Amino acid sequence: MSDTRQAGRPHPAAGSELRADCANCFGLCCVALAFTASADFAADKAAGEPCGNLGDDFRCGIHTRLRAGGYAGCAVYDCFGAGQRISQRTFGGRDWRRHPAQAETMFAVLPVMRQLHEMLWYLAQARTLEASGELGGALREAAAATERLAAAEPAELLALDVAAHRATVNTLLLRTSERARARAGRRAPDRRGADLIGAKLRGAKLRGADLRGADLTGALFVTRSQLDAARGDARTRVPAALDRPAHWTP
Repeated sequence: MSDTRQAGRPHPAAGSELRADCANCFGLCCVALAFTASADFAADKAAGEPCGNLGDDFRCGIHTRLRAGGYAGCAVYDCFGAGQRISQRTFGGRDWRRHPAQAETMFAVLPVMRQLHEMLWYLAQARTLEASGELGGALREAAAATERLAAAEPAELLALDVAAHRATVNTLLLRTSERARARAGRRAPDRRGADLIGAKLRGAKLRGADLRGADLTGALFVTRSQLDAARGDARTRVPAALDRPAHWTP
């Protein structure tokens, strides 16, 4: 559940279906995921256990002050719109409180759907770089295939080999990245998965990074979570698909 953001410019990769919409989610990340008391979380919580800050209306009681309340980890988490899709489409608006028999399955689907939506996010960005030609067609086909997987029934989602599909998508993203860098006239270090779709690794590298005054408008495959984990200011320029995190300094 990312914290409040300032408005940004619209972008093809920034469709509402790939942006977290907590108002239409049944607080899935607040229940399904586990966390341990640390600099990112104020308390321990087991997977499947509702966070103490989650209200009866599925809203976070400290959403506007997550960082101050000791939950910076929640502020940087991004489900890429998976939460509201599972809540409203996969399970047809049936929440886990009124339908407890489906709770375990609903929570298990979250990490699968999040990965699929993350891939859709990267593919949408890649298609702005390669809209035509053989690679552009392959990116469109990969996005369509990923969307079909995301539309599957819960049992099919849980049986899905996400790693295999991610590997296929990652190959296309790598090709897109290499072509974009070649057009820019320079070669960046080959970080492969960490640079393209390995958000966990990339997020670790930007955690606490000082981006004040930096220009990220030409950066490839940057995510909201990465910006939220870093420090920036009014001079920091972000990609058009992303909003400037509200916690950055003026």
